[in-house]
Amino acid sequence: MTEKQLMRGSHVIGEAAVRAGCRFYAGYPITPQNELTEYMAGAMSRIEDGVFIQAESELAAVNMVIGAAMAGARTMTSSSSPGVSLKQEGISYLAAQELPAVIVNTMRGGPGLGNIAPSQGDYFQATRGGGHGDYRHIVLAPASGQELADLTRTAFEYADRYRTPVMILGDGMMGQMMEPVTFPEPLDLTGLPDKPWKLDGAKGRPSRVILSLLLNTALEEELNWKLFRKYETIAQEIPAAETFMTEDARMVVIAYGTAARIAKGAVKALREKGLRVGLLRPVTLWPFPDRVIRDMSRSVADFLAFEMSTGQMVEDVRLALEGRARVHFYGRPGGIVPTPDEIAGVLHTRYERSGLGGLS
Repeated sequence: MTEKQLMRGSHVIGEAAVRAGCRFYAGYPITPQNELTEYMAGAMSRIEDGVFIQAESELAAVNMVIGAAMAGARTMTSSSSPGVSLKQEGISYLAAQELPAVIVNTMRGGPGLGNIAPSQGDYFQATRGGGHGDYRHIVLAPASGQELADLTRTAFEYADRYRTPVMILGDGMMGQMMEPVTFPEPLDLTGLPDKPWKLDGAKGRPSRVILSLLLNTALEEELNWKLFRKYETIAQEIPAAETFMTEDARMVVIAYGTAARIAKGAVKALREKGLRVGLLRPVTLWPFPDRVIRDMSRSVADFLAFEMSTGQMVEDVRLALEGRARVHFYGRPGGIVPTPDEIAGVLHTRYERSGLGGLS
């Protein structure tokens, strides 16, 4: 491991990507993720086999990533909210062609052009497969500078392991904040597993074809069921969540990313007042850690989903619980970032209204 470095969040993702073996980046400028594109421009120029392209559009960028992924490279693109909307067709192609790639979404306020303030309004788009067709992709939700570094490497590993696009879902605050981080040593790319499906020239072997246009409906159905089985495997193997002060909690707030950092401060403040509240933070948004939440409902009757949106993750909380507990919601959309005191007040009120009492 290297010594700690004080770095901006977007730069952390870029450095972690390079150390994870990313050798092709294509992107298009949009605030508030421009610092990542800027960083990759410099980083790729210092690597002998690194390629950086500022594409003419978001559509062009993601399609360039498709080509590089077909050739076997570890690839990445990034954007923010409306830019990711434009990439959705290409992400659907990546999923259908079973190509590994990492997509970074630094969310901003919306809908529409909205603003450049941090938001969490893209949860549905990220976790439901925002493009067309029957597909999903892995979604990772870091909540600190160190996790930006760690989960970026994890994203490339998952992409290669499952041959699927992986999205890192952050927001404008996370991209701009500066925190000390440590990075692992750069990967030796010669030690990575081979990709026997890649297109690297057919000299001495039969040619390979990677495509997503399947006019034969029987073949299209076969592909869909193959993808479905892969998604079932992913859902069994990688769900992840962090818990904080949940051992004796009577109410648990569920939040991810920046919202989870705010909620943790609220939980600490309420614990000092004697209220038995805790925090569950999903690290994987898809697959959602529903089993952890269901298990927790054996001792917790009240959950509060807190999001910087009008309420999207709350649907996954309800689906996970299937009526086993009461689900409350609190949100601030459009780029508003609430304080820990605000969330503490909401939790305190819901705690008392649920009949849990004022003190433990």
